[in-house]
Amino acid sequence: MDSAYFVLFGEDFEKLQKVLEKLVVDSNARAVFLIDKNGQQIAAAGEVDKYDTTSLASLTAGNVAATDGLAKLIGEREFSVLFHEGKRDHIHISIVAKKAILLVIFDDRSSLGLVRLRVKRASESMKKIFDDIERKSKEEVGNKASSPFAEITDEDIDALFSE
Repeated sequence: MDSAYFVLFGEDFEKLQKVLEKLVVDSNARAVFLIDKNGQQIAAAGEVDKYDTTSLASLTAGNVAATDGLAKLIGEREFSVLFHEGKRDHIHISIVAKKAILLVIFDDRSSLGLVRLRVKRASESMKKIFDDIERKSKEEVGNKASSPFAEITDEDIDALFSE
């Protein structure tokens, strides 16, 4: 995943949250988490209060990092989808737009096929949102006048401290 950091504004968060909420319903999942590559939760939907979300996010990011190492050892660029099957609950992990990790927890009320189909659609929607975030960030960087410090020069700082 590239681009470790990005700025997420409220409207972008709301868009991502709506995609996750729709994914929970459409895939009949128990919970869905969007996690950054550093293991911080970005957004979540579903039965999230049933889980230790901090540990879940951190361990998921670690799992993805370890799996990336395994992929490279066998000559693969990456494993973009991971699946863990439990007795009662199952976990589907995928990379979204090379920027985030999508974790879907589901049980026997759903199926891996349905989850994969719905994750693919949700990932496409989230990629558009992340592309928009990246575009807005580039515009913000290009628009330095938006910073309250943009017009302060080195001479201004020197003058301030020389008095």
